[in-house]
Amino acid sequence: MRKLKLQIQMTIDGFVAGPNGEFDWAFIAGKGDQEALQQVIGLNIELASTCDTMLLGRKLAASGFCTYWGNLADNEPDNPWHPLAQLITDHRKIAFSRSETTFSGRNLEAENGDLATAVQALKQQPGKDILVYGGADFVSSLISLNLIDEYYLIVNPVAIGEGLSIFKERKVLELENSVAFKHGKIVNKYVPVSVGS
Repeated sequence: MRKLKLQIQMTIDGFVAGPNGEFDWAFIAGKGDQEALQQVIGLNIELASTCDTMLLGRKLAASGFCTYWGNLADNEPDNPWHPLAQLITDHRKIAFSRSETTFSGRNLEAENGDLATAVQALKQQPGKDILVYGGADFVSSLISLNLIDEYYLIVNPVAIGEGLSIFKERKVLELENSVAFKHGKIVNKYVPVSVGS
């Protein structure tokens, strides 16, 4: 069965965005450090290569996410993010929405059905694993429904005091591995722990 993998940036105090969706804090650590940049890009490419499908919430799909990565893949071959852009652009992308039936973007389709039912059906299909990056509300729903199989939390050495959290209730996770980068980001891979285990 395919796994659903979450990769998301997080502050050291546990937020994935500021109160109004601010994300500027994710670029503070390692700014101007080319080695740090290559490490982060490599991590992204490695994880995206294990997947062939991406899940998006309505807000992220409507925000121009697909257009941004598609433009980078088509027009910026010298950009260090180009290999990741190609992967994202080529992946099948499914945007979940209760109301929107179409979204603009290459290899992007809309899904209006029940979230848990649709994701469980996707997991049963043949292929590589499934990846989700955000946003906060969509990821929170996936977590609450116990649909995430692997968590890749990129913890930044930045505290913002208040913001958006993806955890709305208690979740017990087991740390499988942790990689610390010299610029301060730490990537922790967690898997859910079954209740009673």
